Amino acid sequence: MLEIKDLNVHYGAIHALKGISLTVQDGELVSLIGANGAGKTTTLHTISGLLTATSGEVLLDGQNLQKAPPHTIIRMGLAHVPEGRHVFASMTVEENLRMGAYIIRDQRKISASLERVYHHFPRLKERRRQLAGTLSGGEQQMLATGRALMTAPKIVLMDEPSMGLSPILVKEIFSIIQTLHESGITILLVEQNAKMALAVSDRAYVLETGTIAMEGPASALAADDRVRKAYLGA
Repeated sequence: MLEIKDLNVHYGAIHALKGISLTVQDGELVSLIGANGAGKTTTLHTISGLLTATSGEVLLDGQNLQKAPPHTIIRMGLAHVPEGRHVFASMTVEENLRMGAYIIRDQRKISASLERVYHHFPRLKERRRQLAGTLSGGEQQMLATGRALMTAPKIVLMDEPSMGLSPILVKEIFSIIQTLHESGITILLVEQNAKMALAVSDRAYVLETGTIAMEGPASALAADDRVRKAYLGA
């Protein structure tokens, strides 16, 4: 479904991504793990059109995304849950969700999307008239994820969904991610909590200073001594 080929990205003179290649197949949950500054968020921003690559290709179902603006990429079936959630604090939960469906004109489709999101996140339905800025961090993460699902995307990019959450909420968020995956949603997950990410993923890539250092089944990487020492605290 998603294929990245020899992707290079620069910030001025800084070579942030150095010829990385990765794939995400339909229905997979693939994690991209690595330390701060490794290039994980840069990878997602380049895929979703927020950054322009120096060279390489980003293909979604064979279509090159590199020259498409972000709003067109959304229409092509890709959604992005940003790092830090970025909900519209002064709008209600339901208004935030409807903003996720801004490219849809058919109100019946929007209503169906709302019901689908409320099925995944019943707490959002309970709080649908509450201002998003008054939600807890975990609830805001649910809202940001639900907003991304409003277009029924082919693939969802998730950037650091556990950031800033308590250990209890981290477990809840990863349980939700696993449930979404089991429902058939394709996910590319960027996450510093490597232990949790590998536990829910099919496959994973290890990104180090802009290069893919390791890749393989998530279970195999979780058992690899190099990964355990570098990222799992073992």
